[in-house]
Amino acid sequence: MRGIRLGSAFGIPIQLNWTFLFILPIFAWIIGSDIVQLTELVNNVLGGSISTEPLTAGSMPWILGFAAAGGLFFGVLLHEFGHSLVAMRYGLEIESITLWLLGGVASFKEIPEDWHKEFNIAIAGPVVSVLVGVVSFIAFMLTPANLSAVQFVLGYLAVMNIGLAIFNMLPGFPMDGGRVLRALLARKRPHAQATQMAAEVGKIFAFMLGLLGLFAFSPLFILLAFFIYIAASGEAQQSTVKAAFEGITVRDIMTPGAELHVIEEEATIAELLNRMFTERHTGYPVVDSRGDLVGMVTLDDARTIKEVERDAYRVEEVMERDVQGIGPDVDAITALRTMQEHDVGRLPVIDEQGNLTGIISRTDLMTAFNVIQSRGDNSSIIQSGGSTSDLPPVQ
Repeated sequence: MRGIRLGSAFGIPIQLNWTFLFILPIFAWIIGSDIVQLTELVNNVLGGSISTEPLTAGSMPWILGFAAAGGLFFGVLLHEFGHSLVAMRYGLEIESITLWLLGGVASFKEIPEDWHKEFNIAIAGPVVSVLVGVVSFIAFMLTPANLSAVQFVLGYLAVMNIGLAIFNMLPGFPMDGGRVLRALLARKRPHAQATQMAAEVGKIFAFMLGLLGLFAFSPLFILLAFFIYIAASGEAQQSTVKAAFEGITVRDIMTPGAELHVIEEEATIAELLNRMFTERHTGYPVVDSRGDLVGMVTLDDARTIKEVERDAYRVEEVMERDVQGIGPDVDAITALRTMQEHDVGRLPVIDEQGNLTGIISRTDLMTAFNVIQSRGDNSSIIQSGGSTSDLPPVQ
């Protein structure tokens, strides 16, 4: 999830997605509009005696709305740091923490399959939220009664952070509770199977949350339910693909050098397109006169040249020179992730001596995946029926 970078802490980049700039004033408006009811809630839950009169005068409701909304999202940020710092203790790389429409999300390079690690990482966020709530409550109790505005903000944050921690622990995979559930399920069964089971529970939870949103006329609940359902389905599919490719390397799937179609950098764009038509390929490794790899060229690259000029332009003028390669002994799932990260459809396979030994494409990977499933490979890991984050609150 991309966003505006604000800075970093503990080596983790902190970002704001544009949707956050949209939701923050809405949250502030909702809080400011319900200032009387929220004050009563805080008084009832925390045993306070905040007077509502000073809170409703002039522009005070909107000032308190922004203060409370900002404090709430700061609590979400701390929640994400709870996940991230525990993950870093296990040597995992954190790409970023991003605040967005539904709260916040910590992007990990990879989710651990060790159930104990995932359990500790997942539970850390709600634990931090509870601690933030407890600290806010203590500050609320110590604040003088004449500072009713400060009391309101602290009381609101105490109630909301505890509430968010409880909500996050519901089994709506991939929310924190769903990840805790998967970790517990993975104690005595394969990780992919545990993911499928947790995802099914998460989708049922999303369906029920969506119904609640319809009956309560809550667009936020409906949006949250949709996000949980899509995320659960996506992660279940990703887990199935990863399990299918376990033990499979790039060498097992790639088109080897003997069968590889390449094109010379001196070839014209017209010649390239003729080759693409006759050989039914939409991308080629580009080699120089010595046969060394110098780039990659695709149909999209060729289309940048007008038809009347294609005899005048050469492949070297449109090809991609900054080529992302991969080794033949790398895991197949790593090749798929590399393609996704760099938004490319194929990777040249380079051996330790720097020689081009083959090429692997998304089509190669998906064909192999379909064959593996049809053969029943890894049947003890992959369960049939597989389909193919903090909200306030998701991890």
